[in-house]
Amino acid sequence: MSKGPRNKLLHTAAAAALALSLSLPAAAGAAAGSSSAIAPVRDTANKIGASVTWNQKTQTVTLTKKSTILVMTAGKKSAKLNGKPVTLSEPLRVVRNQAMISPDAVTKWFKDSPVVAAPPAEAGLPGDSFIAALKSGDSAKAQKLMSPAFQLSLTAPQLQGLWKGYAQVYGNPTTQLSRTVAPNSVHTNITYSFQTAGAPVNYTLRLNKEGKVDDLFIGPGSTAAYTNPSYVNPTSFTEEEVTIGEGVFALPGVLTKPASGGPAPVVVLVQGSGPHDRDSSIGGSKPFRDLANGLASQGIAVLRYDKISYEHTFKFAANPRATIKQETVDDAISAVRFLSTRKDVDRSNIFVAGHSQGGFALPLILNADKDERNIKGSIMLAGPSSSFIDVAQEQQRELISRVKSLGGDPTPYEKNAEVWAAAAKLLSDPQYSPDHLPSSFPLGSAYWWYTLKDYKPVDVAKTQKGPLLILAGENDWQVPMTQFNTWKNELTNRTDVQYKSYPKVNHLLSEYDGLSTGAEYSQAAHVTESMVNDIAAWVKSITKS
Repeated sequence: MSKGPRNKLLHTAAAAALALSLSLPAAAGAAAGSSSAIAPVRDTANKIGASVTWNQKTQTVTLTKKSTILVMTAGKKSAKLNGKPVTLSEPLRVVRNQAMISPDAVTKWFKDSPVVAAPPAEAGLPGDSFIAALKSGDSAKAQKLMSPAFQLSLTAPQLQGLWKGYAQVYGNPTTQLSRTVAPNSVHTNITYSFQTAGAPVNYTLRLNKEGKVDDLFIGPGSTAAYTNPSYVNPTSFTEEEVTIGEGVFALPGVLTKPASGGPAPVVVLVQGSGPHDRDSSIGGSKPFRDLANGLASQGIAVLRYDKISYEHTFKFAANPRATIKQETVDDAISAVRFLSTRKDVDRSNIFVAGHSQGGFALPLILNADKDERNIKGSIMLAGPSSSFIDVAQEQQRELISRVKSLGGDPTPYEKNAEVWAAAAKLLSDPQYSPDHLPSSFPLGSAYWWYTLKDYKPVDVAKTQKGPLLILAGENDWQVPMTQFNTWKNELTNRTDVQYKSYPKVNHLLSEYDGLSTGAEYSQAAHVTESMVNDIAAWVKSITKS
């Protein structure tokens, strides 16, 4: 591969990771410099033992500890302490969907609650030399510490460019806040959390069994530890680390099984757009962990896995002809085949549930299984019915409408909509095809998009049969209710489909009382209990039939 295409792919990998992150309201602007390092408000609140709430309508954060209540407004130094006006040392900022401010600006009002300092990192872990080499600009040394497969994906200059590029996006990494080691069935993951001028950023190195850096993942630091929702009984299930597929792109996963009752029906969870971990973590939510633990608490096993674009981010991005088949379908089928060999699950009752893009790909997954027929039924969670470019444009229109109704500035989203419109025009131009791509394309890999231009999930689903449950949130701007209604209107020929929508539920499958725009995604939230109960009841009804 020539240097030009390779550099373009690297740009695509970074751009895709950013473009596929969720659109935010206009309040989510970049932070200016401050006198001290800023951090997520939720982190500071956790350390001082305060509760924290976000009001989307007023753009305010409220910290409460005992009789002390501090209310801060995004973009302002003015605040209220126990109802009285006070002035902060700096304004509250909203950076990449997180409320941010320096801990000192908050803790001075909670004088009995000092911030707990991060423990110093231990020395000598594998991967330290790789990080040190990149920080010092010695990319040649860093590349020598990479696996052969990873070296084929990134040259030394590209690796250094990648480091600098992400520093421009997230901020230059300065103080190392922490370092954690988390092995899975494929890699040993070492995550370095660095403070930047804007927000903490995590650099996760994926080491293979030989101790070589096999890939890496870069993104904002998480804001809060996970807690089970009330409908989960942690004593009712067990978890087993498993491996899906084999070879260079093997994926780590976890099989959650009811603790008793013999082989149980099992659901495979398939993620949406972008690089997602097994929990489908977004902001303050982990919807796939909620589903897995919630369903297992009701006697249903669940298999979830880290997506290929998450576990093998840059190796996968180096393939210029990657399609939704390689990104989503193949691994879902591998997961189903893996379950079909297990004696500790009910192999005659394997279900697949796809969220967002995972739902979009569900008809393709079912077609890929039509000869083996391992899949008993399928579940659509906020899945689009129309073409990908059509739903993307509708998403932008819906977001603009919602931002306007909340009194926000729609200008950034109108500009985004222009980009999507330009892409749609190129996709509809008959001179272009997967074999004849335009010289430039605004949405990352043109090949990926052109292989999907004529695919509409609902058209394929019309030709299929088998139990199908379609669920949608009525407060979802990313896959609006028009998509759900299209499913209902176009599948009238099928008698094996059930539908249900949920009034307050947003795209992350959790209830939100306000009008969803994505800003609320930073808040801790769980999949609504009624949806978990409905899925469990439906699976059990199909299993018994």
